[in-house]
Amino acid sequence: MLKSVLKQLASMISTLVILPLYLVYSLFGLFCDRNGLFSGFSQFLSLLPGKCGSYLRNSFYQRTMTRCDPGVVFSFGALFSQVDTEVSSGTYIGPQCNIGSCNIGRDCLVGSGVHILSGKQQHAINDLDTPIRDQGGVFTKVSVGDDCWIGNGAIIMADVGSKCVVAAGAVVVNPVSDRMIVAGNPAVVVKER
Repeated sequence: MLKSVLKQLASMISTLVILPLYLVYSLFGLFCDRNGLFSGFSQFLSLLPGKCGSYLRNSFYQRTMTRCDPGVVFSFGALFSQVDTEVSSGTYIGPQCNIGSCNIGRDCLVGSGVHILSGKQQHAINDLDTPIRDQGGVFTKVSVGDDCWIGNGAIIMADVGSKCVVAAGAVVVNPVSDRMIVAGNPAVVVKER
């Protein structure tokens, strides 16, 4: 009971503390690219250490992301680059993650240094006369289902079903069905849960 009350109090205090920063963000949002602005504020907030930093990040992301449930833990150094990101309740985002356009389900564990890219076609490479940086690309919203564990250093470029385990260092380039354990580069199914 006391623990629940303290969490609610911490959430209310973080909301009050983050309000001036959110107002600055909103004002700049009138003149700036939303994703660029969001990415910059995410970088700044990622440097706030400890539980206080996690509460402040959660409070800010609840107001800016497409969806961010209360109680999501955002660890030190976790960066977000796209406003249309969605993170559901009970999820833990580890330190040093880099997360693009995605939908992360409930009760997920995302280990340290995980990269969830905005699909696998972010950069076009077909025109040899144009620098790659100028060719553009396609951003795709990647989905990670409920109750997944994404191991440290994994790279996710395709959808991952519910109740999956992605081994540390795995590179997911093809969709993963529900209840699968995948490993390797490219990631392949090693077992069903």
